[in-house]
Amino acid sequence: MSMTLRVVIPPHPLIGHWLSILRHKTTPGPIYSTGLEQIGKWLTYEALREWIPYRTEKIDTNKSETEGIIIDSAIPILGLTKFKNGLQLWMGARELLPNATLCLDTIPHNIDDKSGVIIYVDQIIKGDEILPSLETLVKYRIGMDQIRVITALTSNEGLINIAKDFPQLTIYSTCIDPDIANENELIPGIGDPQYRINTRVA
Repeated sequence: MSMTLRVVIPPHPLIGHWLSILRHKTTPGPIYSTGLEQIGKWLTYEALREWIPYRTEKIDTNKSETEGIIIDSAIPILGLTKFKNGLQLWMGARELLPNATLCLDTIPHNIDDKSGVIIYVDQIIKGDEILPSLETLVKYRIGMDQIRVITALTSNEGLINIAKDFPQLTIYSTCIDPDIANENELIPGIGDPQYRINTRVA
């Protein structure tokens, strides 16, 4: 049975607010950085709603016994990000994932085959921002149902390119921008985070 790439755009006012902060060309670097962190946090919250592993167990309260939900920490969660184009999203998400492991600029060879993997990338423009990581994860026998992608912004073209090889993937984003300028900038876009948060890479 064929499946279509699933792209989730949560209709939450806080997410829309922080996207507007990122879009505004005069937003100062520190506020822009905070915007990425907030978007990383709220998109991760939405992604975890139906994905994070949990179990139910009996709990004794002061008055009676009841059934509670407990996050299953026995199933590891990895956060994959690159320094210049996803770390700020992770910085906001990590308070929701206190037991997760950050894999910075690398994918470990010995991933537990039960692991959940969250890829953080600031924008998906052409799709090549995450395709190599997805190909590597498939080689390590990590299924698409074990992976979520968190990105501040996507393009139609990038999503089409990803869907060709990974139609079962689920991506969480704030918006799908319709156009690309100069091969690497979305319209209306959020600018280049590398420069807007004053990141020095060389």
